[in-house]
Amino acid sequence: MYLFSAHNITKNYAAHTALKNVSIDVPDQSIFGLLGPNGAGKTSLIRIINQITAPDEGELYFAGEKLRQEHISLIGYLPEERGLYKKMKVGEQALYLAQLKGVSKADALKKLKFWFEKFDILDWWNKKVEELSKGMQQKIQFIVTILHDPKLLIFDEPFSGFDPINVNLLKEEILNLRNKGATIIFSTHNMSSVEELCDNIALINKSEKILDGKVHEIKNTYKANIFEITYHGHSAIIKNTLPQSFELISDIQKNGISLLQIKIPISATPNDLIQNLLPQIEILSFNEILPTMNDIFIQKVNEQNR
Repeated sequence: MYLFSAHNITKNYAAHTALKNVSIDVPDQSIFGLLGPNGAGKTSLIRIINQITAPDEGELYFAGEKLRQEHISLIGYLPEERGLYKKMKVGEQALYLAQLKGVSKADALKKLKFWFEKFDILDWWNKKVEELSKGMQQKIQFIVTILHDPKLLIFDEPFSGFDPINVNLLKEEILNLRNKGATIIFSTHNMSSVEELCDNIALINKSEKILDGKVHEIKNTYKANIFEITYHGHSAIIKNTLPQSFELISDIQKNGISLLQIKIPISATPNDLIQNLLPQIEILSFNEILPTMNDIFIQKVNEQNR
């Protein structure tokens, strides 16, 4: 089941087409990566989902219904460009923003105390926003975004400005939110975070969707049949006995261990490679090298840009 779907969305601004027939399906209780270079159209799609702007063509659906104004209360949005009132006290502002989302004052106080304690920022309740670091301010906006328990959360570059410790803290909370039932659209340039967090992705470039699917299936689709082997033995023997259709990509010494990379043809299996190597060397480890999401991102964008 999809919590959110966009069908053939097109959006034009004067002479510029921001989105051209873009469709995405976001499964319920999943983390969906919305990827693309700067200017690709991601922000335009996010603004349309939040009903800040409307598409020129196409349809949007929320939980099987056409997206309506009433659905806004079920969406939490953390934009890339943060916005807090600098002169306002932290607690007062968080309480105000929570009530704007329909949370009662009593419930908001209870929930805010829980999250402020969890993020170790309770001491900042009566400080002005301008006294806080950028990371502290982002924690507050994250809390306010999720406080009304929205069904759909949209995070646009949520880790920007965070140190590694706080990035891990936020990652844990995002995974917890999904595990508790939330559906998350996650827009980022950090491909390592995509691999850690996302179940599915869509890649947009030059206003068009050029790739989508489950992360593990995409990585398997773009793999190149390259295997990495650590071993004991003599590499000269390997070079002389490998079948011609097997390509020795590298053979190096790393930290006292011999390391091979071999590409096999599509017609061969990993077992064929192992059977060829076993008489020659002692295999210590054997792993297939899958492309990273960063590799795939660059490959697909470059293909379209040619």
